Parts: sequence; structure tokens; C-alpha cells
Amino acid sequence: MVMTAEQAVTWVGKTNTLIQSNKEYLTELDQAIGDGDHGLNMSRGFQEAEAKVSSSEYETVGGVFKDTATVLMSKIGGASGPLYGTAFLKMSMLLRDKPSVTQADFAEAVEEALNGMKQRGKAEQGEKTMIDVWHPVADFLKNGQNVNAGKLVEVAEQAMEGTKDTVATKGRAAYLQDRSKGHIDPGSTSSFYLFQALADVWKEGE
Repeated sequence: MVMTAEQAVTWVGKTNTLIQSNKEYLTELDQAIGDGDHGLNMSRGFQEAEAKVSSSEYETVGGVFKDTATVLMSKIGGASGPLYGTAFLKMSMLLRDKPSVTQADFAEAVEEALNGMKQRGKAEQGEKTMIDVWHPVADFLKNGQNVNAGKLVEVAEQAMEGTKDTVATKGRAAYLQDRSKGHIDPGSTSSFYLFQALADVWKEGE
């Protein structure tokens, strides 16, 4: 798997399409255990990010990710903006000089993103946050064996579904304690859409 700047732009666009299509669902998930604004915030942020990157010229994947990070940090409210922004910023820094990105490069970038989000959000795997999707995806990519679009979606979807049985210990949902069980985490769901979009990009490049 190699990613070009053009494919990186496509990834942002496909993510936006999925977020817009599922905006109400993300809102419903967040109304159950959060502030109820995740759908609106994510739809606004990724719509602006797609508008920015699709109207710009890029020579590197890192350049696409840097602009994406800047937009997400300024346009997504709540905790999600800084976290998603940090993810793309960390990836952009690692990949900044590369016109195309190998699978090994990208795996390292996702791990950097994960570590940046864990530090920014003071969160670990198993606390019912977006980390619960990013962590297994990072491990999957780093493993380097049988990395394909179908398996990526499977790993991300299983991780997202797994948050339903987890008690939240971070963020607004933590106030609910045991009552947070039985609900899928909204941040893990938007993260699933991000990786589902990436899988679509991979399929087109095959």
C-alpha cells in the first residue's frame, strides 16, 4: 500500500461523506452519553477540511494532513477537535517530506497519531474513547501482515462495537459510570468512519 498526496485528499473527502451521511447517528450516540454535539461538530469540521484540501495543491501527504489538522482544530468544538487535529498533525510531521508514503511509513504515522492523542487526552485503551479504535488499528498496520482494506474495516468495526460493553472513565460519559455501558462511544464511531474511508481509498488504488 502506497499513499500519494492525491489519495490523502481523497481520504479526507471520503471521510467527510461518511460523517455527513451519519451525522444524526453520531448525534444520537452522543446524546446518550455525552454532550450531544459530536455529529454537528464532526460534520462541520470535516466539511471544512474537505473544502480546504480539495481546493489546494499538494506535493506531499504530510502537507494534506497538516492543513487537515489546522482546520479540524479550529472548526471542531469540544474535545474532538484537539484530538483529531493532534492525530493529523502528528502524521503530517512524520510524513512531511515524503511525496508518497509506504505501508511502513503510514503505520508509523498512525502510531504517532495514537501516541499524540493518548498524551493530549490523557487516555488509554479500554476507557471508552476513540483510542479504543485507533489502538487496534495501529497494531494491525504495524503488524504488516495481511494488511488489506477488508481486514482494516473488520478490525476498526470490531473495536468500535467493543466500546458498547465498556464503562467510560474519561470525558463526559465518565459521569454516568456503569450507566455508560450498553452504548457505543461516539468518538470511536467517527474514528471507524475515518478508517472505513481509508479502506475505500485502498480499494480504489488496488
